[in-house]
Amino acid sequence: MTGKKEYRNPKPTVDMLIELAGQPGTLVFIERANEPHGFALPGGFVDEGEWVADAAVREAREETQLDVELLELFHVYSNPLRDPRTHTISTVFIGRSSGTPKGGDDAKRCLVCKPDELPGPLVFDHATIVSDYVTYRRSGKRPPPRR
Repeated sequence: MTGKKEYRNPKPTVDMLIELAGQPGTLVFIERANEPHGFALPGGFVDEGEWVADAAVREAREETQLDVELLELFHVYSNPLRDPRTHTISTVFIGRSSGTPKGGDDAKRCLVCKPDELPGPLVFDHATIVSDYVTYRRSGKRPPPRR
């Protein structure tokens, strides 16, 4: 087809800030088994026909083996450079769970720790997300829209 522009749209993703009952100040992180390697929040791509909230719960379960209750929609992150593989837009939720997370799907392992106690850097823009979350929990202020 000549003359028609091919549209390339960003891919929708979700990320989860999972708070564990009885462990204040900590979050659940995963160590990624796939590229890019490193530590991350549990999350992934939204499937066609899936609500983003359902995708967040599904991804959390696949990667941590936890059943997560969504508490609130936190923020949307859309920096075109946030994922080195492709342009993604992430809807980030805060959730709560109990139990012991175990790595599954593309998570090599799970860690429960304070954000400043991670044994390595976070991939994607997850350091920004976690920093925004820490500020929000301390001050009650959500991050502003970014450009």
